[in-house]
Amino acid sequence: MNRVVVVGASAAGLAAAETLRREGHDGTLTLVGDEPHLPYDRPPLSKQLLAGEWEADRLALRTTDDLAALHLDLRLGVAATGLDLADRVVRLADGSQVPYDGLIVATGVGPRRLPGGGGHVLRTLHDALALRERLRPGRHLVVVGAGFLGAEAAAVAWRLGARVTLLEPAPVPLAHAVGEEVGRVLSQAHLDRGVELRTGVIVTEVTDHAVRLADGEVVEADEVLVAVGSLPRTEWLAGSGLTVGDGVVCDQYLQAADGVYAAGDVARWHNPLFGLPMRIEHRTNAAEQGMAAARNLLAPGARKPFAPVPYFWSDQYDMKVQAYGFLRGHDEVAVVEGDLAQRRFVAAYRTGDRVSGALAVGMPPRVLRTWRQSIASAAAWEEAVRAPV
Repeated sequence: MNRVVVVGASAAGLAAAETLRREGHDGTLTLVGDEPHLPYDRPPLSKQLLAGEWEADRLALRTTDDLAALHLDLRLGVAATGLDLADRVVRLADGSQVPYDGLIVATGVGPRRLPGGGGHVLRTLHDALALRERLRPGRHLVVVGAGFLGAEAAAVAWRLGARVTLLEPAPVPLAHAVGEEVGRVLSQAHLDRGVELRTGVIVTEVTDHAVRLADGEVVEADEVLVAVGSLPRTEWLAGSGLTVGDGVVCDQYLQAADGVYAAGDVARWHNPLFGLPMRIEHRTNAAEQGMAAARNLLAPGARKPFAPVPYFWSDQYDMKVQAYGFLRGHDEVAVVEGDLAQRRFVAAYRTGDRVSGALAVGMPPRVLRTWRQSIASAAAWEEAVRAPV
């Protein structure tokens, strides 16, 4: 395999490139990125960078010397616009074509927009810096969407002295992911600080300085942030022959087609640990998946299924939220340690008859590691939780 192309200068794409070199690929290695920046870390965008605690240079995932050592054919500031599977060519926005023997798709996700198209989004370094410039004490920020990204941005804005209104269509924010009890606890953190949290409201239009609700009410603001989820960046794959459906559809080895693998937020693969297709938008998964895709591409005869226990974290106010497993679609939640009211607890999640996830707030990481082992071993719920009858 002489020529490998990685599309996406992301955490997943960088991990794939580094693994390819580490595992012995000494041919041409092209890394394509649509942003002009060297690969950088995204989780701090809604936390340390937005808060002004970090500057942009601190987000770099590697130094220029580190990247130089990889001997990359680096194509930054140019998006991939097409893929020809038959001829094994990636087409770029500058009109060039990059041939490949092996391809890793790591193009991530883009922000979902709402009608009207206004407001800020928070996905790139440019997005975060643009919003940070506008957040000042006394200014009114409306955040549409009380998921983890919207909640983190709301917490930062409040800490910077802004007045914050948080709009959410669901009756309980995050209930679909973490359950109603835990969702209420996380929501209470906003209410305790004077954030105006409005649930059960549908936003039908967004401008730069106002949102319109389904009942006709207009909520005015100095700034609006739209945080209503993401869309896998697969538009450039239209007509390529790859199967696309909420991401690039892959098998358990992360393979999407002959010589083509996917990794990171854009990859929808079959996770054999849970027996489900899933697409994970978490930083840890991106790096692990990039490494796994690279190894499987290089050694097709020794491929290993990618079967991780997903992990994510979120920082909101003084809360550290950490979780292992796949919490969505759970059948039951049980608080197994600590106290919900004090926002210091561990909650375990049941899907079927097994432990499928665990979430901790305000607890040391070691407390959660035991639950990770239970998830990884598909431990029976009754044995792991020993809930009283």
